Amino acid sequence: MDKRPLDTLLQRSLPRARTCWSRPAGCPGIELCLFDPDCLEGPLSHEEAQLVVAEPAYWSFCWASGQVMAQWLLDNPERVAGRRVLDFGCGSGIVAIAAAMAGAREVVAADLDPDALVATDINARRNGVTVTLAGDWREEAPPEVLLAADVLYDPENRPMLWDFQAGADAVLMADSRLRHLGNEDYRLITTVEGRTWPDLNEFEEFNRVRLYWAPGVGLDGAA
Repeated sequence: MDKRPLDTLLQRSLPRARTCWSRPAGCPGIELCLFDPDCLEGPLSHEEAQLVVAEPAYWSFCWASGQVMAQWLLDNPERVAGRRVLDFGCGSGIVAIAAAMAGAREVVAADLDPDALVATDINARRNGVTVTLAGDWREEAPPEVLLAADVLYDPENRPMLWDFQAGADAVLMADSRLRHLGNEDYRLITTVEGRTWPDLNEFEEFNRVRLYWAPGVGLDGAA
């Protein structure tokens, strides 16, 4: 699988960067094209740091929550098997790929970042599965299961918890940022230790991923 398109995308924010194929420690059954930490010889210059902040390539890292959700889906395929699934904020595509491998009838990978959709397409084909790519998830048909991993890093995103319920029959959520979601419909399934791949040496509290399941709601707001 040709990874040169992803190298080109990554080098827009960090000219000396490159990608490599690797298997995240939290979900080794899936291979992804991600940032290659060996390409950095020495610290980032001020100019490089500004470029990275201005145009972060989130898709080039596999975040802990995504790894935990992907592995859980592979271990519990009955949650998505035969169902239409949407992966919100797909990033590298690991969750969408896992859902397809777990037997989902259709998988839509949605992300507002077009670069993430390129990465997801390449990674899906590398793993021998097919996913449908989408920009705005609201323009897609309502899924039976909506998957969302590590999308609550900004507190202003918390209303999405209710938006997801209104737009799907059920929601599977993975998060390592909030100790309490503030929505009692989301029931904790499990807590798993995980680290971003490649490792960004984040605070230990961000390495604890909590996985939740919530029912969808009708137009009247009743579950």
